[in-house]
Amino acid sequence: MPEYELSRSLLRSGPAASLRINIRAVAQYAIDDGKGKVASDAVDQCLRALEDLDSMLLHATRKDPTASIKSMKNKVNVALGAIDSLLQTVPSPVLDKAKAIADAYRNPNDEEEESKPEDLDPDLKQLEAIL
Repeated sequence: MPEYELSRSLLRSGPAASLRINIRAVAQYAIDDGKGKVASDAVDQCLRALEDLDSMLLHATRKDPTASIKSMKNKVNVALGAIDSLLQTVPSPVLDKAKAIADAYRNPNDEEEESKPEDLDPDLKQLEAIL
């Protein structure tokens, strides 16, 4: 049985909460590049989908049959699609730099022992399990 309360808590904390806060900062790069309308629409769509998902999770904790897992997955897919749309508005040099930083974070130096999946942040592991 899904743990709706835990899922809702994860949506409101950790990486998902950070996304909710920082997504507008990503849009600012697009605004600076003249793609503000598309970026703003993507941000709004993503945040709306996350709010809808949060609401569905709340309803699910109350055993409301209208909050189906299928509809929750749909909201996650809407949010991911909006993030993809937003990322397409970010200027290539900025996006390339961000990807390089993310890759460096994911791939430790040869001198360091490579991280194993079980070494991931517990909140990140829980979020990955939900998605």
